[in-house]
Amino acid sequence: MSERAESGPGSPRSAEPAGTPVFDARNITKVYDMGEVQVHALRGVDLLLHESEFVVLLGPSGSGKSTLLNILGGLDTPTSGTVLYRGGELTEATERELTFYRRDHVGFVFQFYNLIPSLTARENVSLVTEIAPDPMRPEDALSIVGLADRLDHFPSQLSGGEQQRVAIARAIAKRPDVLLCDEPTGALDIATGILVLDAIERVNRELGTSTAVITHNAAIASMADRVVRLADGRIATIEVNDRRMRPRDLRW
Repeated sequence: MSERAESGPGSPRSAEPAGTPVFDARNITKVYDMGEVQVHALRGVDLLLHESEFVVLLGPSGSGKSTLLNILGGLDTPTSGTVLYRGGELTEATERELTFYRRDHVGFVFQFYNLIPSLTARENVSLVTEIAPDPMRPEDALSIVGLADRLDHFPSQLSGGEQQRVAIARAIAKRPDVLLCDEPTGALDIATGILVLDAIERVNRELGTSTAVITHNAAIASMADRVVRLADGRIATIEVNDRRMRPRDLRW
């Protein structure tokens, strides 16, 4: 693994793959007004995410990981700075444009599964395929995450890891360009978490989906192309893995 630490203001822009980036975020700041107190969640972050790349965003709670991911995904807007998605400026987009951007281009996976209890796994995934412009079949999405035999099970009939894999299938069924995952294994035990990570890694490897995963678990960093470590709203280091480990080989 090679590493470059931050030196001076801003964030490191070395250790980047060649080619046109999917995301190009420059000098991103985010300040939340909490009454008389201002909370600086991001303090001048620069980040690229490239085609088919797997990036892990690592850092403690409050380091700015989720804020950065939400800005990239169009769920939040920066206080200052610019975010380009395939050359188009997200920071200038209207709410309507951001809605279409999230619908057509981004898949989200969160720590909590947010499945509808009264719908089967297939039906939960179909909620996305019915509105996406070029979706895959729900059965195909569930097969990718290893749930081809659980199509007609309700969430209450599935384990936590299986529910998370349904959530991943729902996110990828619309064939997103980008998959953004916020602590996808945070509520799972080690064995179950590895199954979930394997599903995410397979999506990245087989579909070529650019993937960013937030975690506080340093062991997960070994399965990434690059590891972006955040601290106090800044990027502290960007590390490049010489090789990616498969999830089943991780230890934590």
